[in-house]
Amino acid sequence: MAVASLRRSVLSLNRTLRGSWCQAPDLRPVCVSACQRTPERSSVHARNTFKVTMVPGDGVGPELMRAVREVFKAADVPVEFEEIHISEVHNMASEEKLDQLFTSVRNNGVAIKGKINNPMAYKGDLASYEMKLRRKLDLFANVVHVTSLPGYSTRHNSLDLVIIREQTEGEYSSLEHESVKGVIESLKIITREKSHRIAKFAFDYATKKGRSKVTAVHKANIMKLGDGLFLQSCAEVAKLYPKIKFENIIIDNCCMQLVRNPYQFDVLVMPNLYGNIIDNLAAGLVGGAGVVPGESYSDEYAVFETGARHPFAQAVGRNIANPTAMLLSAANMLRHLNLDYHSNMVSEAVKRVIKQGKVRTKDLGGYCTTEDFVRAVVNNLGHQSVY
Repeated sequence: MAVASLRRSVLSLNRTLRGSWCQAPDLRPVCVSACQRTPERSSVHARNTFKVTMVPGDGVGPELMRAVREVFKAADVPVEFEEIHISEVHNMASEEKLDQLFTSVRNNGVAIKGKINNPMAYKGDLASYEMKLRRKLDLFANVVHVTSLPGYSTRHNSLDLVIIREQTEGEYSSLEHESVKGVIESLKIITREKSHRIAKFAFDYATKKGRSKVTAVHKANIMKLGDGLFLQSCAEVAKLYPKIKFENIIIDNCCMQLVRNPYQFDVLVMPNLYGNIIDNLAAGLVGGAGVVPGESYSDEYAVFETGARHPFAQAVGRNIANPTAMLLSAANMLRHLNLDYHSNMVSEAVKRVIKQGKVRTKDLGGYCTTEDFVRAVVNNLGHQSVY
């Protein structure tokens, strides 16, 4: 209890230091992150154990979580996982189970999760457990940092762009009904409050990370009121950040431009559905869904997961899933906890294995298993930087 109380106090202090400058839990003040840059400082944290909620999810999620556990154990990471199994397709879903998950995340403040698969068949509840989780915890901002991996060549190399999406409203508002037989109305919700909030998050992120441009992605030429409000909100917030260039682009053109010339983009901000599509498109530019990490934030909580979200059902139990994205997400989680030394150790080991090119899973053109990749990462912990 004392450790949990201390941990909550540390996270509370970080939020206090941020003040009104930024709502994003990952954007720690420079003074806080800088003091964690050395192993000596990080060893102070090693005397305490941080408790983190772990949700294996469906598909290959449990296999990827085992990979995280093995690497963390080998790296002596001071994190204790509180594992909660929840699934809508394996009879492990109930309101009690969901409440248990909410309570765990609220107590711990941080979670790492796999994809919770949502059955397509309608069974009386339109909102998936993923959506309930985001709304209940107000995980309004999803961040996917798309970067090229050293040593793995694709059509576009040296990519470095960030996709930020609002994920509590939009087309995923779960407001559908059959007005008359054979006619379904599906409502898209856009509010000024949440549009302003995600726009401010994007510009704060760009400011903190030294980014030079934010591009709003929309379809305001057709959805003049809904997407028009989102675009207007982004433009209003942009005026508060004169040092950051602001542009906007229509979603269909954005998809084409990402394929043709992704280097023109820096930070992209967009509503829910567009972000879901762009996340997966951009992941394909650097190697696929298995290599891109992601994270979601509220004002109080942070949930780390893969950037491209689907359960990889075809890979379940075959020992072929690529754990790169989940391991990099786990490393980002450690950085969020101010465990920069351990974060760097894990992320550098993953990137080193990929750069060496000797151990690659099937999705990256290799023949190695998930276990082979994890073993290689463990063997590379603590080596020098790949850069």
